[in-house]
Amino acid sequence: MSTTQPLRSLDISNINPHVKAAKYAVRGELAVRSEEYRAKLNKGDGQGLPFDTVISANIGNPQQLDQKPITFFRQVASLLENPTLLEHEQVLVDSLGYKSDVVARAQKLLKEVKSVGAYSQSQGAPGIRESVASFIERRDGYPSSPKDVYLSNGASSGVNTLMHVICAKPETGVLIPIPQYPLYTATLAVLDARVVPYYLEESQAWGTDLKGIREAYDKAVAEGTEVKAIAVINPGNPTGASLPAADIKAVLEFAAEKHLVVIADEVYQTNVFLGEFISFKKALRDLQKEQPGKFDSLELASLHSISKGMVGECGHRGGYFELVGFDPEVAAEIYKFISIQLCPPVMGQCFVELMVNPPKEGEPSHEVYKREYDGIFNGLKERAYALYEAFKQMEGVECQEPAGSMYLFPTITMPPKAIEQAKKEGRQPDEFYCFRMLDATGVCVVAGSGFGQKEGTLHFRTTFLAPGTDWTGRIVKFHKDFMDEFRS
Repeated sequence: MSTTQPLRSLDISNINPHVKAAKYAVRGELAVRSEEYRAKLNKGDGQGLPFDTVISANIGNPQQLDQKPITFFRQVASLLENPTLLEHEQVLVDSLGYKSDVVARAQKLLKEVKSVGAYSQSQGAPGIRESVASFIERRDGYPSSPKDVYLSNGASSGVNTLMHVICAKPETGVLIPIPQYPLYTATLAVLDARVVPYYLEESQAWGTDLKGIREAYDKAVAEGTEVKAIAVINPGNPTGASLPAADIKAVLEFAAEKHLVVIADEVYQTNVFLGEFISFKKALRDLQKEQPGKFDSLELASLHSISKGMVGECGHRGGYFELVGFDPEVAAEIYKFISIQLCPPVMGQCFVELMVNPPKEGEPSHEVYKREYDGIFNGLKERAYALYEAFKQMEGVECQEPAGSMYLFPTITMPPKAIEQAKKEGRQPDEFYCFRMLDATGVCVVAGSGFGQKEGTLHFRTTFLAPGTDWTGRIVKFHKDFMDEFRS
């Protein structure tokens, strides 16, 4: 009797090579090891570990790190999930702390979607798209049309849709900021398209550098790449930068000159600590008003999400993108592409509506909403600056002042002996540093090499979502011990 194992259809040598080529560091090997440590601690098997908690500072996942959901959002959601509760409105209001505007909003959304268990239109429920368009108008002071708004399964799904439509052949290139959120390079790898990296200027608070963008574009074109789009993440991930108006306008002017689609990833637009958020849509409309005709054919896709900001509802997978200046036939193909995926999660769509249309002043839920929203914002800012101050104490570490998003991206200068040891272990130096940090402190961060960085520089990205500041002390102590161990 034969003991030969039956051959499988798939093995690592014959699956899609573009999937194998994709890299996604924020959920990579460091994250896997941190979850192994967490599981040990949960089972009570962590006696040999030098820490008693794992801090997941590797991904912007606010509610995993104890950010409390906004009460208004979750109360409405509970009624959407179980509409029979609406038959007991008096009990909800008198005994369970629900306000009348919670009940009214749930009734309005149920009238729109019928049931959160039903499919919606592929583009998203029309009434919710109307709410998004109204929000964009209030934010920017320029009109927005619901027909140009596409609800999505988080902003990531919107990026995926746009990249699929833009990347027509292997020679297609997209300008990507470096350092970048690896969704962009991973998606381009899967699509067998080309990343055209342009470097952000760390010395200028991680701003865009038009000269660098132009050089990256010219080099790519000379190599036979057909550059079709430029992506900008503002506020920045992983850098924490918040772009000034001049940077935004410079990108739009370059895109108009070279006929590039602008993909504006604006998911951190409420996470701004320095300056103010200026949307690419507003900047474009301002330019069109100042210079009639020049920007009329510029294509802009702007993305937003419920996953970040003070909402932090990552698991509910809601977002949207707005198209400006796209050919109607191309927009029809985008609609077809999203139709293949049926529709975004309907509960996620409802959370988008709540994000863009929260309780207003004078409404029953406004006071609690405002208190919770401001509390989350101030807590994030406080922890960002506590971490920033900690980095300033650390030898060989430099960090830009927190400006926006949920991240800091400090530079680290490592001793030569540490770099030698990293080589012996077959790791990038910053990756080696991050593994040592995790093993010593339970704090999981991501090596800068996972996002891209200028040659000869080393970084790591950390969120500042975890409550308290005890864990920042762990990093300071680890860094001192690390530097002492490898000092020449």
